Amino acid sequence: MQQRSVPDGPSSTFSPDPSHPYYDVARHGIVQVSGDDNYGRKLIVFSSCCLPPSHQLNHRRLLEYLKFTLDQYVEMDYILVYFHYGLRSSNKPSLKWLREAYSEFDRKYKKNLKKLYVVHPTNFIRIVWNIFKPLISHKFGQKLTYVNYLAELQEHLNYEQLFIPADVLRQHDEKLRAAQKGGPPPSVKKPPPRPPLPTQQFGVSLQYIREKNREALIPPVMVQTVAYLKEKGLRTEGIFRRSVRVQIIKDVQKLYNQGKPVNFDHYQDVHVPAVILKTFLRELPEPLLTYRVYGQVQELLNVESSLRASRCKQLVESLPEHNFIVLKFLVCFLHMVSQESIINKMSASNLACVFGVNLVWPRHASISLSALTPINIFTEILIEHFATVFGSRCPPAQVTP
Repeated sequence: MQQRSVPDGPSSTFSPDPSHPYYDVARHGIVQVSGDDNYGRKLIVFSSCCLPPSHQLNHRRLLEYLKFTLDQYVEMDYILVYFHYGLRSSNKPSLKWLREAYSEFDRKYKKNLKKLYVVHPTNFIRIVWNIFKPLISHKFGQKLTYVNYLAELQEHLNYEQLFIPADVLRQHDEKLRAAQKGGPPPSVKKPPPRPPLPTQQFGVSLQYIREKNREALIPPVMVQTVAYLKEKGLRTEGIFRRSVRVQIIKDVQKLYNQGKPVNFDHYQDVHVPAVILKTFLRELPEPLLTYRVYGQVQELLNVESSLRASRCKQLVESLPEHNFIVLKFLVCFLHMVSQESIINKMSASNLACVFGVNLVWPRHASISLSALTPINIFTEILIEHFATVFGSRCPPAQVTP
C-alpha cells in the first residue's frame, strides 16, 4: 500500500492564506483534514511533531483553532488521529491546558466522534489518561484506541488518505519496528490481486463497469442509490452527513460486487444508500473528475468570483465524455437535494463539503486543509449553478441501451 506523508515537514505542503483567521497557528500544519475514510467519516489528524516550542505558540489560540476546524465537521461523523511522536517538554501543552480543552469540547464535539486513535502512545499518554479518567465519561472512553505501529493503523481506517509527518513515518515508526524482536519483520510478498468479477461495482473503473453492463452510461449502483434517495431521502435532515455500521456497508458492497439484488428497504435506514453512493465514488481507481483536473480546481481561487461558474463549466466540459455524463447525473441529483435544504439542512455549500473530496483528489498526495477550500467552492458552484454549468436537462439513467 502506498504510504502518503508530508515529505519534509508541514511547510512543504501546507501553506494557508495569510488572511486565515488563525494563520499564526494554521501555518504550522498541526491539524490536517484528510478527506473521508472508506465509510464516509471525516479524518482529522493532529501531529505533535508539528508543534513549535511553547514560547512560539499561543496554546489558547491552538485550542480556538481546533474548535474552529472541528466546527466545520462535527455535524458529521468523524475520526481523530493523534500522532504523539514529537511531543517534548519544550512544546508540550500544560495539564491545565489539557483539562481546559476537554471541558470546552462539549457534547457537540463528542457525540459524532466515532474513534480517537492515539498513535505511538508512551507512558506519559497513559499516565495523563489515568489522571483524567475520573472526568471522562465511560462512553467517550470507549472511543479511544491505542495504536503502537503504523501497520496497525492500516487495519482501522483509510491509511492512504492520512497526513503522516515524515519524522513519524521514516524515523520513529521504523525505529520502533526495528527494535521489535531485534529487527524489522521480514517482508511478506503479497499475493497478486484477484481479477475483478464481471459484476464488480466497487474499486473498478467507470469504463470497466460500462463494458460489463451492456454499455450502460450510469453505473447501476449510482442509478439505484439515487433513485431510492430521490424517493425517500430528499427531505431527510442531514442526508449524507451520517455514517452507518461498517458491516452493513461491507454487506451491501458484497451484494453489488456479486451482482445480487440490493433492497434498501431491508435496512430501514435511508442513510445506507447515501453512504453507499459516497463510498462508490471514493473507491473509483481514478476520481470522477480525473487527476488532470485537480490542479485546475486548485487555481479556482485565482479566478474572479463572477467568472467562476464559467470556469467550472470549461473544466467539466474538458472531461472525457463518459465522466461528464456520470458527473452531470450525480450533480443533477445533488441540485435536487439542495432545493430541499430548508427541510434537509443540506445546502449546496453543505453538500460540497461532503462530496468535494469524493469527486477530485491528487494522484500522489493527500488533500491538505488549505486545498479543501477551492475543492469545496468548485463543488458548490457545480451544485448551485447546475443549469449554467451543465445545461438544465439531466442525463438519462438507463442501465441498458
